[in-house]
Parts: sequence; structure tokens; C-alpha cells
Amino acid sequence: MKITAAVTNGQGQDFVLEEVELEAPKANEVLVKIVATGVCHTDAVARDAAIAPLPAVLGHEGAGIVEEVGTGVTRLEKGDHVVLSFAHCGYCDNCLTGHPTVCETFNDLNFGGLNDDETHRLSKDGQPLSTFFGQSSFGTYAVAHERNVVKVDKDVDLALLGPLGCGVQTGAGTVLNRLQPQFGSTIAIYGAGAVGLSAIMASKIAGCKTIIAVDVHDSRLEFAKELGATHTFNGAKSDVVKEIKEVTNGGTTYAVDTTGVPPVVRQCLQALRPLGVAAIVGVTPEMNIDVHNDLMAEGKTMMGVIEGDAVPNVFIPQLIEYYKAGQFPFDKLVKFYEFDQINEAFEESKAGKAIKPILRIQ
Repeated sequence: MKITAAVTNGQGQDFVLEEVELEAPKANEVLVKIVATGVCHTDAVARDAAIAPLPAVLGHEGAGIVEEVGTGVTRLEKGDHVVLSFAHCGYCDNCLTGHPTVCETFNDLNFGGLNDDETHRLSKDGQPLSTFFGQSSFGTYAVAHERNVVKVDKDVDLALLGPLGCGVQTGAGTVLNRLQPQFGSTIAIYGAGAVGLSAIMASKIAGCKTIIAVDVHDSRLEFAKELGATHTFNGAKSDVVKEIKEVTNGGTTYAVDTTGVPPVVRQCLQALRPLGVAAIVGVTPEMNIDVHNDLMAEGKTMMGVIEGDAVPNVFIPQLIEYYKAGQFPFDKLVKFYEFDQINEAFEESKAGKAIKPILRIQ
């Protein structure tokens, strides 16, 4: 079928809306009419650093309505409202033990450019286009394996829900699934973008007593307070480690770094109390740490977390229930754009003018 998609034709190039061909779903796949899709930093990395084969149709926070199901699909039917999340194999040891975010073939399935059966569904003028995260939601329709399609309530605005498939899930899941902070504990969140603010809201749900937000933009720090932060520090204006240790009487028990900035990662380690745990979710380059002083000497733990260590078909409906109960107002992060404003959405996201852009596709 003919669809309209935002095609990334070459590294660093703007997205171009083009007519492309999408094949029908095969066994265990569904065709989804995309209603809206989130704009994520990972899409920008894929465009600018070519971490997936190009040309490609990017996008990996899709939300839409099931239009058609392939053979063998049992959980979904035409008309279902769904959120699309990351691809995973479903049968490796990590998938089978509840950790699909570290699926043994995660990188191949999400960044390799092919669908689950190692073929293409997208093409233009007879030439294949790479699929991204097993969905390619920067299009009017997408084909995805039923494993990474999550059925959601029809009484919630579907256009809001796409970011639950990656960015929001990453921040909230890192706190609720992996760190699991004790009630009344202390936590610091470094970076008050969509991922960090989701972690702040999750920390409030978890019952953390002290929730500290660190960023370099005062406007985002004010917003963090609105969403649950009890203290905020501007990293460009204060000695963050000193300030946090004073406020917490020795450091936080937990920390989440969403920035991927090496000096900030070191700050998050140094501002932990003994036996503290830091979760790193930002894409961080090679860096140096003082293993003895920053970690071992005080029994600290540093861990990497992908996609919030979530099982999307379990966790995304849970987040929606928190949202419906007024405990997880992620809609406050959102700014909507029309599909043909995709390049503007990426520019405003990069400039900090939009926390979580969502493209209305149709």
C-alpha cells in the first residue's frame, strides 16, 4: 500500500515527507494506522550519526489503531488502540526472565534496519528503506510484530500515548522497575527533559521523601518542582555535589543520570551517600572515573538501564492507570506539531523549546 512517511535519505539530512510503499503484515504482525508519534532524542541520533542503515523511516514512539492483523496474531484485533514500543525476540534468556530491554538481539532488531524475519516492509521506487525499532512510526501506517504492540484503553487520548513507548517509559521505569527506591528515601535526577521529568513523577509515586532535580535551565527546574521535585539545583550556578550533600545530610541514596554528560555522571556518583545506587540512562561517551573514590571506597553501585527495564505490555498500561488517577501527568510535557512540521519539532526539541514533541500524523 502507498503511505506517506518522513524519510531520512542521508546522514544529517532533514526529514522529507515522501510517498513510499508499505507491504502488508506477515505472520504475527499487525498493520497500525498511526495517529501520532513522539519525537525522541534517539531519532535525532539515528539521523545525525547513522546508527541505523540509511535511507530509513525513523520514529519509535508510535500510537495508533490496528487496521489489519496477520496470521497467528492472537492478542490484537482490528480497531484496538495501541502503543508501539521497542522490538525484542521474545525467546532469549533475558526476554524469558522479564528483561526484554536487554534482549540478546536488541541492537539487531531495533537498529539493524530489518523486520523480525530479516526482510524489509518499506520501499521507495523499488529500493528498500530501513525499519527503525521494529516500527518506523514516522509514517501514516506502520507494520510491527505483535510483541512490541501494546493494547491500551480507548478512553484515553491516543495522541498522547506514543511517548510511553520509549522516553517516558525509560524515565519512569528506571525508578519503578530497576531502582525501586524505598519509601521515604532520597533521589536525585540529573537532567530535566522528558526522561528526567518522568523519573521525577515516578519518584513521587514511589514515595521518595527528597526528590532533587538538577539541570542548567531554570525554567525546567521550576517545572520539575510542579511535577514533584522537592529541591532543585542549577548545575551551571552551584556546586551540585556540595549542595546535595548538605540538603540530604550526606548524599542521596539513589540517582538517575539522563544527560550522558561525563562531568554530570561523575557528579551523580559523588553526590551519593555510602551504598548509594546510580542508574545511567543517557547515551554517555567514553569517560574516566575514579573507581576507588567514586565507587568502591563507599560501596556504591553504578548501573546502566535501557528502556526502564520495562516489559511494555505490563508497564505501559500501569503508567496509563497512574495517569488516569492523576498521579502521572505526563501530558504536561507534551507539545503537539503537525506531521509536516517534523523538522521544526526536532529543532525546538534540540533548543529546549519543547520537552516532548508529538507529531499528529492523521
